Amino acid sequence: MPACVMSAPQPPQPARLIVSVLLRDRDRLPAVTDALSRRLGPVAGVGSWLPFPFTDYYTAEMGKPLSRSLLSFSSPIRQSDLAAVKRFTNRLEGQFSQEGRRTVNLDPGYLLGARFVLASGKNFAHRIYIGGGIYADLTLLFSNGRFQPLPWTYPDYREAALQDQLAAIRTRYLAELRGGREETEKLHDPEHDGCGARPTQRRTPECHRGTPLGQQPLS
Repeated sequence: MPACVMSAPQPPQPARLIVSVLLRDRDRLPAVTDALSRRLGPVAGVGSWLPFPFTDYYTAEMGKPLSRSLLSFSSPIRQSDLAAVKRFTNRLEGQFSQEGRRTVNLDPGYLLGARFVLASGKNFAHRIYIGGGIYADLTLLFSNGRFQPLPWTYPDYREAALQDQLAAIRTRYLAELRGGREETEKLHDPEHDGCGARPTQRRTPECHRGTPLGQQPLS
């Protein structure tokens, strides 16, 4: 009988950052995209507009009708960066507010081959605390060739149109991993690459990973 072998910790796979942008005034999207990209890196794709008729939760604050667009970002992130990204997008919502009311709702998450995870500031039984007042919500699993919802998955993330956009992002993400774009080394940090060098500066060979976002303010 073979001896039991203790599992050895392995570095987590880099993730594709996605930010859901919910707006009433679609003309605001370029300004929001620009503000996000200044801290989170270049935008790789902007999803087509999706209607948001699922709830009146945001109506009093943001009006209606609301529309959603999914932004995917070129630079991979560490999965552990999600809480810091959520805190940054919360602050950004405040910057775009008018008379104390939000004009945009930003929901960041990350995508891997097997799952899509959203960040939330609200606790619930299925959510895992990841620091800084933020929880991780396992929103979708990828199985049998498509995304699968879970009992707690929001109605909008059950929609085929939104899942199709996520599936297209997933396909590109996996192709980039297979294509050897050094995604496991060039993990994005909005401030610098963790080696004290800006992206235009040369890094020393021994320095591969940036400082986790949670260790630096994104403001």
